[in-house]
Amino acid sequence: MGHDTQVQAKTKAQFEYERHHNAVHMRKQVINFAIMIFLTFLAFTVVVADFSAYFIKPFILLLAAVQVVLQLYSFMHMDDKKGHHIGVIQTFVWFGAVIAFTFFLTFLTIIWW
Repeated sequence: MGHDTQVQAKTKAQFEYERHHNAVHMRKQVINFAIMIFLTFLAFTVVVADFSAYFIKPFILLLAAVQVVLQLYSFMHMDDKKGHHIGVIQTFVWFGAVIAFTFFLTFLTIIWW
């Protein structure tokens, strides 16, 4: 029948390897999440501390850029090396980020000048 599926039992070594790999992956995600929470807290602290606007705006944009990179690599699984299309996907994502940053910088320059 077409509904027959093959079940392949894992060896103890395969099971232990996948368990360790999953634990390491989860630990990395929790650490990245904690870093992002800290960066958000840092942004709120800078605003509440009433620093100059010339310091706050670039600082928050820098923190936002760091968070975007962390989110792309940890939560969008761009750090995974599985599959043969990962390099192509990363290239398109970074090319899109460069184009978006260029448009943002262009319109920012047009509006401010």
